[in-house]
Amino acid sequence: MLPVFMLFLLPVGGGIPAGVLLARAIGLSWHVTAGLYFVSDVVLAVAFEPVLRLLTTLGRKVRFLARCGAIMSKAMARNSAYFVRTGAGPIALVMIAFGVDPFTGRAMALAAGHGIVAGWGFAIAGDMLYYAVLALTTLRLNSYISDPNRTILIVLAAMALGPMLVRYVRSKLMLPIQ
Repeated sequence: MLPVFMLFLLPVGGGIPAGVLLARAIGLSWHVTAGLYFVSDVVLAVAFEPVLRLLTTLGRKVRFLARCGAIMSKAMARNSAYFVRTGAGPIALVMIAFGVDPFTGRAMALAAGHGIVAGWGFAIAGDMLYYAVLALTTLRLNSYISDPNRTILIVLAAMALGPMLVRYVRSKLMLPIQ
């Protein structure tokens, strides 16, 4: 179980596909695997929250960090417009965490005024949805390919290229949100 947990602690890259395939190979049920991923999210939250609080405190004193915070607030308002029209409510924050990562989701929740528990709740909920999509995709694809290395490479390529393709298609087919 520890190797699966360690793979899930990787904040970027192939941690989910590799962890899910390893969990299946060593006989872990999907319940235990999802639980390990949830615990890894909680561990990362405990590690990241002090850094976020430090940056927030320094942002009040360091002009460059204050500008970064203002940029994040503007980005939150712009990005959340895709999900809800009134700002960064719970659904928007969950979708930001799903679409970007839980750290960005938590930072956006803090910028929107949500506390630690609610902010991380939204961020982890979005990340667990992302985990579910990626885990199911990885397991289904591996049932057709039967080669874990190729499966991980294909999933990583889809993770990298998928959003770019969606943005391109949306820009060609849809009018911008006003």
